[in-house]
Amino acid sequence: MRSGAGLGRLCSTPAIIAFIAIAMALLPLIAPPFWVTLANYIGLYTIVALGLVLLTGVAGQTSFGQAAFVGLGAYTSAWLSTAHGVSPWIALAAGLALTFVVALALGFITLRMRGHFLPLATIAWGLSIFFLFGNLEFLGGHTGMAGIPALSIGTIELKDERRMCWLIWLVVVAALWTMHNVLDSRQGRAIRALKGRLEMAEAFGVDGARLKIVVFVYAALLACISGWLYAHLQRFVNPTPFGINQGIEYLFMAVVGGAGSVLGALVGATIITLLKQYLQDALPALLGTSGNFEIVVFGLIVIVLLQRTRDGLWPWIDRLLPHAKPPPVPDAAPLAARVQPAAASTLLEVRAARKAFGGLVAVNDLTFALACGEIVGLIGPNGAGKTTTFALLSGALAPTSGDVRFRGHSIAGAAPYRIAARGIGRTFQHVKLVPRMSVLDNVALGAHLRGRAGFLRAALRLDRREEARVRAEAARALARCGLAEFVHAEAQNLALGQQRIVEIARALAADPVLLLLDEPAAGLRFHEKEALAALLRSLRAGGMTVLLVEHDMAFVMGLADRLIVMDFGEKLAEGVPAAIQSDPAVLEAYLGGAPT
Repeated sequence: MRSGAGLGRLCSTPAIIAFIAIAMALLPLIAPPFWVTLANYIGLYTIVALGLVLLTGVAGQTSFGQAAFVGLGAYTSAWLSTAHGVSPWIALAAGLALTFVVALALGFITLRMRGHFLPLATIAWGLSIFFLFGNLEFLGGHTGMAGIPALSIGTIELKDERRMCWLIWLVVVAALWTMHNVLDSRQGRAIRALKGRLEMAEAFGVDGARLKIVVFVYAALLACISGWLYAHLQRFVNPTPFGINQGIEYLFMAVVGGAGSVLGALVGATIITLLKQYLQDALPALLGTSGNFEIVVFGLIVIVLLQRTRDGLWPWIDRLLPHAKPPPVPDAAPLAARVQPAAASTLLEVRAARKAFGGLVAVNDLTFALACGEIVGLIGPNGAGKTTTFALLSGALAPTSGDVRFRGHSIAGAAPYRIAARGIGRTFQHVKLVPRMSVLDNVALGAHLRGRAGFLRAALRLDRREEARVRAEAARALARCGLAEFVHAEAQNLALGQQRIVEIARALAADPVLLLLDEPAAGLRFHEKEALAALLRSLRAGGMTVLLVEHDMAFVMGLADRLIVMDFGEKLAEGVPAAIQSDPAVLEAYLGGAPT
């Protein structure tokens, strides 16, 4: 049950992280050695699993190769500290630098892949690095390297496991805190949008390819730190812990705990480690033979979880904890607004644009122009090429030939995030929201280009002033669209019509010059359509230009200044609504013939 507000605040993620910090500071003082050892390994695994939460659970990029990055951290420090007498702390910096370079190279190669090709690629390079560890003689081959020195902080040597426990969990708590900060930021919203919503994210200025690599490298660096701690905890390394089996186990931990939750990494690492310890003792006694039977059990657990709770255990646990009602979004200074171009000047020119998919021509030599401060309707029967035209204007598709010019500059074939930066915002024919993100955060994603805080500033929570302004801007956009009461609701819990209005609010948060609306009135009730029409008229009065695709003829006829009619990819007619309504060619396309 959810009880009072005070208890709810105590169950927030930062509060739980603080509780973990206190508990793990006390554990080495009171727990027996066996439990301290288990805590050390849970901590090491949590660090790696956290990277997978961000990479796989949030960003949707599956990796089976994280154990290889753990090995890079462990072997770099082991070799430098034993063969060359380098300080382990300098060796850590070297390991991070090497991992950065390797992860950057692998990211550029593998993150371009989609579907099953990406996980297969991570298995391939994970195996390659694993066998590299075992075949390099200066790394001790398959025998490994011994004599790794203990870590020390000043005059304090961390020779025993109790002292190492404090260091390991200090790193865990720091990693949990920074990960929570990242996900609660401009960067975090963009990362959440990468999973199945890449087209939408790029339409609001997110450089998806770059952000995937940033996340990939960050996850690799966390794994490297875990490997460095492991090497100086064990004082010995060999290739065995860095193989593909361990990589799969790390992914198990993230999935079991909750691949989309920061605290899921800790839950998964704890459950898998404790269960593995128990099964290694219990299964041989039960089956009368030895072997890695715990892997079979883990596989069955994952199958059951995917059937019963696909989001892992932490979201299920979190529902049992008390939570306070989120406070209202505090007001903050407005973000800098874009200067709208002069009224009636040419804003957009489409010049003989053509888009062919093999032998199918979706848009055929389409030409039209938009003037600043007008509402233009793009109409036509289903399959006329309207949505394809929107894709050409927003950069989702590149024209086969022809040109698209915006404010005097060609944008044909430009990346969507670059077109968004020029001042084009859009909605989609099929709603594209991040379902489990709040309505407020979905709208704040629209203002991505209006913020500047990067990954490091977000991780260290140095972006709070900018973040407050972005959230206040998003709240104002929602209020303008009549959805202020749904600020903290999950987007997936809204009705379809409300979700379409959220998309419009998100586009407004981008402060566009040109607003592309793809069937904005679909699913809206009569009064909601009236409110939408009033909103669009107020935007036009403020100098914004609107191009909308719409099948509700009563709605678009009463709103648009001009109409452009498409049929079979070509422009059929163009003019004011009254003229279009009586155009014989338009009646032929819509009704099969002019009235007699």
